[in-house]
Formats: sequence, structure tokens, C-alpha cells
Amino acid sequence: MRMFRSTRWLMLALLFSLIPASSHAQVVISVGFAPPELPVYEQPICPEPNLMWMPGYWAYDQDQGDYYWVPGAWVEAPYDGALWTPDYWDWYGGRYRFHRGYWGRHVGYYGGVNYGFGYEGIGFVGGEWRGNEFAYNTAVMNVNQHTIHTTYVDRASVERNTIANNHRVAYSGGPGGIQHTATPAEQVAAHDKHTAPTRFQTQHMTAAKADKTSFAKANSGHPRNLVAEKPLREEKHAVPSGQKTEAKTEPKSEARPKAEPKTESRPKVEPKSEARPKAEPKSEARPKAEPKTESRPKAEPKAEARPKAEPKTESRPKAEPKSEARPQAHPAPASRPAPASHPAAASRPAPASHSAPKEEPKHK
Repeated sequence: MRMFRSTRWLMLALLFSLIPASSHAQVVISVGFAPPELPVYEQPICPEPNLMWMPGYWAYDQDQGDYYWVPGAWVEAPYDGALWTPDYWDWYGGRYRFHRGYWGRHVGYYGGVNYGFGYEGIGFVGGEWRGNEFAYNTAVMNVNQHTIHTTYVDRASVERNTIANNHRVAYSGGPGGIQHTATPAEQVAAHDKHTAPTRFQTQHMTAAKADKTSFAKANSGHPRNLVAEKPLREEKHAVPSGQKTEAKTEPKSEARPKAEPKTESRPKVEPKSEARPKAEPKSEARPKAEPKTESRPKAEPKAEARPKAEPKTESRPKAEPKSEARPQAHPAPASRPAPASHPAAASRPAPASHSAPKEEPKHK
């Protein structure tokens, strides 16, 4: 019995040595018989933004010697911009190999197996990252649009990337398997730096393994629990080195131009200093007081011959209009020359006919 087990592991080691290096890291186990067909089920509604869909798949338990179903589930990406490449089985050298899924910037090759819900066989058409938000293609994804507002509809991409799988085959290659060669885009994704499934994804698989009803021998290939009722818990990872996401870098670069208008708003303060010259007209208003000093000579005619001095004062007001020409907008100074006519001074000769002439007849 021990010799049989040793021989079995030796054969597996020889088989793995023949696997290309690019896919060797993804291979987890090899089985001698094919996994059951993929069951038909409905995708539960995505309740929150930025959740990614992990399709259900058949895993294998060596102790039980049987396949068991891992329910599909909504799970949050370990970092913004990450996409999930699902687990899949392929056929190589007469045996079926299991390839573990992974997170990366692009969706890689998963054997052309049509899991549905965006994983139609080639790449992923269920949505795309737009900055720090994931936009869902509601042509194939079931989301709650009351809480998720980043959605779109693209049926053309779904048709282009769909591989027909009428028999719900769960493996690639070999007799009766999906025949699909990796596209150039899927080959590029194979060389990206990948992140392993999160701890909660692994726990999800372990819980399915502990459920005896999930094994194919117990359910005849028709599992009872096809999908997880609630999303898996969040587990954040650092972005792999050299794989910084555009989601994190783009908002920062967009935020920088927003700060520039703040520097442009500084010149708005400068017009306040330009308003200072408006105070200068106040100093121009000072000449209004000058006519007051010019009016002082009006009292001088009292000592001189009053009739002759009055015309001199009348000539001075002629100079006043020159000062009035400066503040033409101010009519107030124009009214000041009016007193120059002094009607009171014109009446002063009347007292000159005092009663002195009346006294002359008394001497006769």
C-alpha cells in the first residue's frame, strides 16, 4: 500500500515537471477523472459598490476522493483596480489539473470555461474600474441600482467574448472539454504580478469542504448551496510592486489642477490696492477752501473810496472762475461771486445827504 502511494506521488512529480513554468505555479492538484458539469444558478444581487463576483467552481478533496462545490460569492477586491481570474480545470497528459484563481490588474486565461456573469469564456466583460469605483455591466451583472450608481450596458462585448458551452462543461481541453487557446491579452495577463486569494476566500472554500452536502457523491452533481447569501468579508492588500493601479494615481493627478485656481485667486486682492487712487480726488477737493481766502479782500474796500474799490473787488471774482474750472462738477463755488455786487454798499451814498445842508439857513 505504501509502495502504491509512493509510486503515485512519483508520477505526479514527473507530471508536474513537464508542465510549462508559466502555468506550473497555478497548478494545485491533478485528478484522474473529470469534474461534474457546472450547475445552473442565478447570481445574487450585488448589495454594495466595488464588490467583485467570484464564480462558483468544483474543487477536489484528496481525502474524500471526490469533488465538492464551492459556492459563488461577492467579494471585495484586495486593492483598487484588482480583477479576479477564476479557478478552472484543464486536461493534460490524461489527467485533469486544477488551477487556482488569482487577483491581478487584468483577467487572465481560465480555460475558456463559460461561468457566466461576465466570465463568458474570454476575459471579463462584467465591468471595469473607473478611478476608485467599479462600474458594472448590467447586461450580465445583477446589482442593486438603488445603492450602486456606476453601471452601464454593453451587450456587444458580451457577444464577442462568449464561448458556447451548452453542456456546462467544467474543464478545458481533452475529450469533450472546451477548446480555447489563450488570446494575446490573456497571455499578457499571465505575466502580471498576481495576488493570491484572500484569507476569506480560502476560508470560504474550507467551509464548503466541511459541508458534506457539497460533495458530488452526496448531491449527484447538484449542490444545494450554490451561492453565498452574504458577501465575503473585506481583506485589503498592498498593491503589488510595479502594479500601482490607475485608480489611486489618477485622482491625485486630477486633484492638483484644483489647487492651482487658489493661486490664481490671489490677484483678486490686488484690485483693493488699485482702489486707493480713488481717495486722491478727495485731495483735489481741497481747492474748494481756496475761494474762502480770496473772499477776504472784500472787507478792504471799507478803508478806501468805497465807490471805486467796489469795481476792484468785482474784477477779482473774474479770477475765481479759473479755480472753478478745475472742479467743473461742483457748482457750489459759482454762487459765491454773487455777494460781490453788494447792494448794501450801493445804498451807502444815501447817508451822505445828512442834515448838514439844513443847518446853513440858520446862519442867515
